[in-house]
Amino acid sequence: MITIKQSQTADTRTCDAASVSKETLRAGSVRHIEDVRLALGFFASMLHRAAAVHDVDKLTDLDSFHADFITSFKQHGWWDRHRSLNRHHLTLADGVPADVNLVDVLDFIADCVMAGKARTGEVYPLCLPPGVLERAFDNTVALLTGVVTVENA
Repeated sequence: MITIKQSQTADTRTCDAASVSKETLRAGSVRHIEDVRLALGFFASMLHRAAAVHDVDKLTDLDSFHADFITSFKQHGWWDRHRSLNRHHLTLADGVPADVNLVDVLDFIADCVMAGKARTGEVYPLCLPPGVLERAFDNTVALLTGVVTVENA
C-alpha cells in the first residue's frame, strides 16, 4: 500500500491559485514529487519481481522444456503451461493475462529484444494484438489506483 497525504494546493484545478503562497506551493510540490517517487518505486518493485521470475520454469521444469524443445515444439505440453505461468507472451491470445499491465509489456519487449540480439543479432518486428496496449495501460492505472490511499493532511 502507498499512503499519501491530501494536497490540493499545487494544482490550479483544485484550489484558488491566487490565495496560495509560494511556501504552500513549494510544500505541495515537494509532497507531489515524493508521491510520484513512491508510485515509481512501486513499479520498480514490480519490474524487479518480473525480472526475478522471468522464464524460471525453463529451469525448474527443464526436462519438460527440453522434451518440447527437441521436437521443435511439435510436442507442446511444457510450452502451453509456460504461457499460462508467464505473463509476457503477449502476441498469443492465451499468453495475454486478463489483468495485463505495462510491466508485462516491458517484460515482453525485454524478452524479445534480448532473445533476438543474442540468438541472431536481429530483433524481429514487434507488435501487440489490437487493444492489448490500451488494456495494459488501463489495468496499470487501476493497479496503482488500487494501492494508493489518501490521508487527510
